[in-house]
Amino acid sequence: MSDAILVLNAGSSSLKLSLFAAGTGAASLVARGQVDGIGTAPRFALRDPAGNRLEDHSWDKGAVLDHEGALRFVLARCRERFGGHRLVAVGHRVVHGGVAFAEPVRIDPAVLAALEGFVPLAPLHQPHNLAAIRAVAAQAPQLPQVACFDTAFHRTQLAVAQTLALPRRFTDEGVRRYGFHGLSYEYIAAALPGLDGRAATGRTVVAHLGNGASMCALLNGRSVATTMSFTPADGLVMGTRVGALDPGVVLHLLSHYGMDARTLEDLLYHQSGLLGVSGISSDMRVLLASAAPQAREAVELFVYRIGRELGSLAAALGGLDALVFTAGIGENAAEIRERVCREAAWLGVELDPAANAAGGPRLTTPASRVSAWVVPTDEEGMIAQHTRRLLGM
Repeated sequence: MSDAILVLNAGSSSLKLSLFAAGTGAASLVARGQVDGIGTAPRFALRDPAGNRLEDHSWDKGAVLDHEGALRFVLARCRERFGGHRLVAVGHRVVHGGVAFAEPVRIDPAVLAALEGFVPLAPLHQPHNLAAIRAVAAQAPQLPQVACFDTAFHRTQLAVAQTLALPRRFTDEGVRRYGFHGLSYEYIAAALPGLDGRAATGRTVVAHLGNGASMCALLNGRSVATTMSFTPADGLVMGTRVGALDPGVVLHLLSHYGMDARTLEDLLYHQSGLLGVSGISSDMRVLLASAAPQAREAVELFVYRIGRELGSLAAALGGLDALVFTAGIGENAAEIRERVCREAAWLGVELDPAANAAGGPRLTTPASRVSAWVVPTDEEGMIAQHTRRLLGM
């Protein structure tokens, strides 16, 4: 029987899971799955590393399933289906580590209490992350748990890059630029040495483009600037999140439209972005296939904001050596990559259309002063690695 690590990523209505064998060498993926529709119409899907279906399960109509029940089901199915693996640890994606946690940490009551304190900084994510931790502690108290933070990778940034121009008392109380998607950026930084030495040690911008989207400037593999800020709603246009927004617009919405905080939160997080601009969909695949002018406008805005932020991040780096695309849109939408690269020609990006159509990994011509790449991300694999290292496995 071999040891295994379970990686959990809990959202408001979902529980994503990945099971990794923790033998010698790098942790290897055994299976990946997800419970969707928690609290409404729950369903479970499990796939092997190649994406082949292992199991699908739906609950009877009217079934009530919370995060604790979802985890109980997941643990039972893992024991039944993967009996040759002994579960020895659980690693969690935790969105917010504040300024206190600059690296993964083993969870104990004191750590859990500290993470509770960050709930006001990430109210849409942190409570669900912590609910999964408590559920594991209740159902399998013998299992060590490790928290890996989306914010930790960005703690290498200079203080000036993390500071908002507010009175100091707010900064002292935690209102500052944190940045997110850190586990993805950390994985890309670790993968670059095997792909392009210049990108690994030089001035690289990584574009994590998915339903949630951000960009990060890396210098020698370390974060120096990023587009997300105090919350994951800042920066780029996203699937349903607004991205960069003049705070005066928020004041206008509050005063002129009489919105309260909850209504405004729903507008900025769930009704804006690609969905809000197009009025059609938050899915880039749907928008690229649509002939509707509103869909084209949404895509144009998405690409335009990437170009604006790319220029800003290149300025923070003092130049640019490489551009990396990752996550769902970045890895799969050749048209978006092409448009971004063509608009970045002024920085020295010379696209190879055939390479881009083929999905890379290199997207640029040999003569291009700035190389561009597609690198699939693996946040769950990063969490599994951190869990093994921290627990000495």
